Amino acid sequence: MSTLRLGTRGSQLALWQANTVKRRIEEAGGPRCEIVVIRTSGDRLQEAPLSEVGGKRLFVKEIEDALLRHDVDFAVHSSKDMPAVLPDGLAIAGVLPREDPLDAMVLPASAPRPPATISELVTTLGETPSIGTSSVRRIAQLTRLFPGARFAPIRGNLDTRLRKLDEGQHDAIVLAAAGLRRLGFASRISMTIPADACVPAPGQGIVAIEVREGDDATRRAVTRIEDRAAAAALRAERAVVERLGGGCQTPIGALATTADDGQLELVGAVVSLDGSRAVRAHARGPCEDAVALGTSVGEQLLAQGAGEILAEAQRAQGAVEGIQP
Repeated sequence: MSTLRLGTRGSQLALWQANTVKRRIEEAGGPRCEIVVIRTSGDRLQEAPLSEVGGKRLFVKEIEDALLRHDVDFAVHSSKDMPAVLPDGLAIAGVLPREDPLDAMVLPASAPRPPATISELVTTLGETPSIGTSSVRRIAQLTRLFPGARFAPIRGNLDTRLRKLDEGQHDAIVLAAAGLRRLGFASRISMTIPADACVPAPGQGIVAIEVREGDDATRRAVTRIEDRAAAAALRAERAVVERLGGGCQTPIGALATTADDGQLELVGAVVSLDGSRAVRAHARGPCEDAVALGTSVGEQLLAQGAGEILAEAQRAQGAVEGIQP
């Protein structure tokens, strides 16, 4: 195998991810990698809110189709964009080390100084701020902190979103801290939002590498760069979503971290779209039991009423989609 074709989106962050995977595989003694940029539905539908056009899977579908057609040998994704259940014939073969998994609140560049605490952040933004985010998970959780906020969709590359913020279109925007840090914009993070206030998306901050099942040669090349801690965390978080039957645009948060003793600690949350109801669950155990831990957290959430909250959220989103032209 002289060259592996790597399928990816063409966004700033996607190309950072693809080039990092390419470099790591080649430096580990694997085959040379050729990057193949694939335009996805999510890239074409830049103006519509994700919840109205099919969710974040729009960023992976065409790439997975190309992988199944053998147009590329493997694919690189932001793992939070991937469905909980992969298409038949595909599997995650490896992941990179995890970057900061938390959500980040970003204030305009003209803001005098970053807030030091959540309460100071709430005071800084006032009672009716305009907060840019296209994530129903973030809106559901942040509504509990900012009950008078107006949440407005914001899409586009990172530069575009920051420009809209600095031009005054929003009082703040919420982004994944990982993307800001990876693209050199860590200084724009006004505050990382702690998980007890906003549990991040399952897989946030983890770059996943997807292969065809049965393609052992490509899998061997990918497993050279596998990060075991991040892989265990991802298995646990995806198991929560799978047990809940949730998709990419649902108000589900899950975060697994490795404790000092090597155990995996997992928290999951489901919040109603209006923030009025929230359920949380925890589990702790060995990394090798990651899937079982995720399933356990999912079952705890269901026992507390998560199924009803998610069904209500899906009905509300279905009603919105039904009136789209």
